[in-house]
Amino acid sequence: MNVLITNDDGIYADGIWALYKSFAEKHSVTVVAPDRERSAVGHAITLYSPLRANRVTLESGFQGYAVTGTPADCIKLSVVELLESRPDMVISGINPGANVGINVNYSGTVAAAREAALYNIPAIAVSVQGYRPVNYDGVADFALDAAQKVFTSGLPSGTFLNINFPNIPLAEIPGTKICRQSIEIFPEYMDKRRDPRNRQYYWHTCDLSGSGHGAGTDVEALENNYISVTPIKCDATDYDMFENLKNWVEQI
Repeated sequence: MNVLITNDDGIYADGIWALYKSFAEKHSVTVVAPDRERSAVGHAITLYSPLRANRVTLESGFQGYAVTGTPADCIKLSVVELLESRPDMVISGINPGANVGINVNYSGTVAAAREAALYNIPAIAVSVQGYRPVNYDGVADFALDAAQKVFTSGLPSGTFLNINFPNIPLAEIPGTKICRQSIEIFPEYMDKRRDPRNRQYYWHTCDLSGSGHGAGTDVEALENNYISVTPIKCDATDYDMFENLKNWVEQI
């Protein structure tokens, strides 16, 4: 496979290079990632400033393109300009911090996979619960196995996979669950503070430990230490509303 790897934590993040090491043993790999952390930028793209892509080499000898844009920018720039041919697969991650539930909508990691799916390129977003993952290498190897299965079996056009791992050793994970995305809102808070000039400011925070997330959801799977795998469609149309809307229009 020709594999494109990206993330939202920046090209110097540990997770992306764990993926590189795992995939590069058997496949042709190109790394194109933001030049700095771009977490929670969602599916933003850059329109009013130029994009720059600079070749960088890490101490380990790995090379890639550092892009002055968002994860979605990285996919666009790669497909349209940087790569000689379209990749067979896009892998986004490994993100420290789960991307489950409504956070799927805010995640730059997930957005990169969604952008690839819009180009009809099979894609997988990979994240780990917690911000100090204990086993990047094991997660990367699982992602490699998943990618090879996707490459063999394919995905529907416009669909990508969102995979999340509990932050425990792989040997302690009881299994993998195919899940639906939870749409329950996490409890949110605004931590109100004052700066040294007595001006008010806010830090957004939320309680990611969940209650109210139903059976079969990605959040529930992680809470029970399962790997969650969620197929996500780019088409957000509510087809069940078609007939109702037709009736509404006829009454206007």
